[in-house]
Amino acid sequence: MSDRQTLREWLLTETPTSRRHAKLSALYHGWLTFRSNSMAMLGLAILVALVLTALFAPLLAPLDPFEQNLSQRLLPLGTENHLFGTDSLGRDILSRLIYGARITLYIVALVALIAPIVGLLVGTVSGYVGGWIDTVLMRITDIFLAFPRLVLALAFVAALGAGIENAVIAISLTAWPPYARIARAETLTIRSSDYISAIKLQGAGPLRIITKHIWPLCISSLIVRVTLDMAGIILAAAGLGFLGLGAQPPSPEWGAMISEGRRFILDHWWVATMPGLAIFTVSLAFNLLGDGLRDVLDPKAGD
Repeated sequence: MSDRQTLREWLLTETPTSRRHAKLSALYHGWLTFRSNSMAMLGLAILVALVLTALFAPLLAPLDPFEQNLSQRLLPLGTENHLFGTDSLGRDILSRLIYGARITLYIVALVALIAPIVGLLVGTVSGYVGGWIDTVLMRITDIFLAFPRLVLALAFVAALGAGIENAVIAISLTAWPPYARIARAETLTIRSSDYISAIKLQGAGPLRIITKHIWPLCISSLIVRVTLDMAGIILAAAGLGFLGLGAQPPSPEWGAMISEGRRFILDHWWVATMPGLAIFTVSLAFNLLGDGLRDVLDPKAGD
């Protein structure tokens, strides 16, 4: 970059001077496309706020989320020192929502690390190797897809036992098949390409071809799918918590908070409504973010 050339001009140039320059330019063009989508920016802002809330929960929470005070149980919205009211044990709902953001991000992060990796491995191996391996792996995938996600997650949690870690494992085991399908479809398209044939002639083995040349081309599609799936993952985790199979009391998990508040839904509606709104807001944010990322990462978007 020359002295007279601004950073923006350097990033927007149509003639990159190096591979690093080309990558940075592509990232900047993607950011400009993403920034032009106001709803995607709203989703990103909500998720950034969620992450900051989880990180600084001890500073933001007005009270101890586990502290019980039966003399102040079921206080309404707007009560002094209890902006969102209190639950049936007198615990501050706002504080529990803030600490519950940590549990939500913990579940989302672990599932987002496990499920796409398993799906990517299964899908690329199935698509590249083909034959009976492809048949076996895809039939296993079909079996998992044949069951509703929450029902299958309930079965896994019932076998593994209640708890947040087991809930993460159960949700991951039910979430990987769509990623395997996407990765297999991408691999079937890529494996017959001329440049793959050229790599084979250079002596590259199947492992190198899959990891170095097929996986990078599948990642953009998987990223979009992950962000769009996050809402379903949050709802599945909340469903397990609602049924008492996820995070265990007194953990301030949003699904468990709704389960506790359902007994008071007619007379004290805020006990269940506040965590329900939190789940709705975060799920909507992930959907908006995924829609924006699809516009940026989808190679057919400009067609």
